[in-house]
Amino acid sequence: MRALPALALLLASLACQAETAPQIRQTYAAEAASQQAGFAPSAKRGEALFRQRFAINDKMPACTSCHTDTPVNAGQHAVTGKTIRPLAVAANGERFTDPAKVEKWFGRNCKEVVGRACTPAEKADFIAYMSEVR
Repeated sequence: MRALPALALLLASLACQAETAPQIRQTYAAEAASQQAGFAPSAKRGEALFRQRFAINDKMPACTSCHTDTPVNAGQHAVTGKTIRPLAVAANGERFTDPAKVEKWFGRNCKEVVGRACTPAEKADFIAYMSEVR
């Protein structure tokens, strides 16, 4: 139950403050640090999450199923065939700039691919990787 007020505060702070990928990453990192002392975002862990295969969904077992192995390239939704703009901030300056959209897509994609909600630490790591990849 303690997580619900923290999540509400996180979402409110995202909506009020964050407008860049580093700001959104830092908001998730702060939430993760409150749960895990000394947490710092890691692009290496973010890349591992991006490339990891999960046995939840045969059509989308990994982020790379839709977003390709190279996040600077456009992808294609594995089910609908819809083109997906690149995930990497270097190739898509709008990526990770709208807190509501970021939370919406993490919610949907984590559930579909990972099979559960992603943690604030995973979100911070993922954004760290997508902010560094060129």
